[in-house]
Amino acid sequence: MKFVRTLFDRQKKHFLKGGRLHRFYYVFEVLEVFFFMDRKTRSGAHIRDGIDTKRVMVTVMAALVPTVLMAFYNTGLQANLILSRSGASVPATWQQSVLQSLNVGFNPAAIGANMLHGALYFLPVYILTFAAGFFWEIVFATVRRHEINEGFFVTSLLFPLILPPTIPYWQVVLGISFGVVIGKEVFGGVGMNIFNPALVGRAFLFFAYPAQISGDRVWVAVDAVSTATPLAAIAESGMHTGVSWLDAFLGFIPGSMGETSTLACLIGAAVLIITGIGSWRIMFSVLAGMTGTALLFNLIGSATNPMFAVTPLWHLVLGGFAFGAVYMATDPVSGAMTTGGKYIYGALIGFLVVMVRVVNPAFPEGMMLAILFANAFAPIIDRGFINANIKRRQSRYAR
Repeated sequence: MKFVRTLFDRQKKHFLKGGRLHRFYYVFEVLEVFFFMDRKTRSGAHIRDGIDTKRVMVTVMAALVPTVLMAFYNTGLQANLILSRSGASVPATWQQSVLQSLNVGFNPAAIGANMLHGALYFLPVYILTFAAGFFWEIVFATVRRHEINEGFFVTSLLFPLILPPTIPYWQVVLGISFGVVIGKEVFGGVGMNIFNPALVGRAFLFFAYPAQISGDRVWVAVDAVSTATPLAAIAESGMHTGVSWLDAFLGFIPGSMGETSTLACLIGAAVLIITGIGSWRIMFSVLAGMTGTALLFNLIGSATNPMFAVTPLWHLVLGGFAFGAVYMATDPVSGAMTTGGKYIYGALIGFLVVMVRVVNPAFPEGMMLAILFANAFAPIIDRGFINANIKRRQSRYAR
């Protein structure tokens, strides 16, 4: 690291005012901050706390580690389960060709084979996400002449985790570009966006290219193989999906690369709550809203819609509910900020996700739309509580 420090010190003069590369000072600055400095937040989403932004982002990324490991393992597991039964009859992808060249088999019982296979799908998506998103961060920082915020490091990790393993690479670049530019930068950058950028990017891909981000063939990293997610299977034919609740809880089911394991999300939730980074009020309210709405539909029942019979325990472990409740709904920028507002905001998400899943079974997931919808109402919810507090204080001083 001493060599790197020396390199930075020697080149810094070229990026300062008057230097030939002064226009790119903020590109240099973000790299220096990332490697060496511990700068305090001066404004933005975390102004209420003395903790620096970098430490917040590092904590969130640490909380995401269990989901990343499950993305590796389960993506490889689902593919190896198919390949171990199909053998040479299944068209090979380049990832599977690499495994064959390394003499790594497709044994689903081998943890290393599953991890390596999944990594070959996840890592290229992550690298492309980071490169494309960071490019836009540099462009806007250079034009606006401000620092590059560390918040993108979290977005760059969240986005691949909510994508299917077969997503085309060009769509990865397009999706994260849309999320960063339209979901964040057009609002003024970090701290001013009203929607979660990662979800904005995924929503764009879902509606623009539904064939590559929905449907049965996208969830398992094996060409020409169709395997529905359990949530989609329930919407079509009821609870007889052949998937146990424990497998769904642990995450051994088809789905987006990092969303399947409720256990991994709970570990991440514990990290966020203990460190005070994530709001337990929002997580609890999302769960409470989902539970109450699901129980209401269970009570009503339906002879034609099997989603009415899905219990809260199954809603918890299927789709992206746990991932969204822990990592997306608790976004400090796009979520509610007042204490009371967090309860209403979270309950709204829990209510909406069940409504979308049950009332519109053609779109069985629901969590993405529920959070984006709640993001739009978060400022109004906070404003209501702020105005109520102002009125209480005015009446108290008027006596």
